[in-house]
Amino acid sequence: MSSTPASLPERIEISEEGLVLRDWTEADVAVMPELFDHPDIAYWTPIVSPFDEAAARARLDLARRIRADGTTILLAVTVDGGAPLGEVMLRRAAGGAEIGYAIGPAHRRQGLAVRAVRVMAAYAFRELGAERLILELEAENAASVAVATRAGFGLLDVPLITGEEKGRPFALQTWGLKRP
Repeated sequence: MSSTPASLPERIEISEEGLVLRDWTEADVAVMPELFDHPDIAYWTPIVSPFDEAAARARLDLARRIRADGTTILLAVTVDGGAPLGEVMLRRAAGGAEIGYAIGPAHRRQGLAVRAVRVMAAYAFRELGAERLILELEAENAASVAVATRAGFGLLDVPLITGEEKGRPFALQTWGLKRP
């Protein structure tokens, strides 16, 4: 990526791999708690918990603000552009971008996370000119390790990222994917 990143489009809709990744809308606020108010999401992600309608509205506002800042894209994961099943995130980083994701508990084990990561990776390479992408995840999060592997990412030989969030320590591994 260039040293001066291009602005991000005001609206994004990406249709690939049987998914439609689209912007969050006001209509999604009512269903976002079903997706994100879950112990797994509270434990493994930085998404606020408990996740209620106020948290959903704040997340929608956040998605719009960070897009306007040109740093991050938060998109709803859907199969047809309709009901959201989860979220995929793309955050610009030096020389590339970081991808993150969360799929609602009722929609897991359908390959949604793997496909969403692959679609977002293709977008980052094609539209943003990213040279490399990363995923940061905990080794104990077997589901995310499986997503990283199935999406073509490899574990990088770099130091763990350690810290504390929501009152618990974490150690994140960095997984990488280079431009094809």
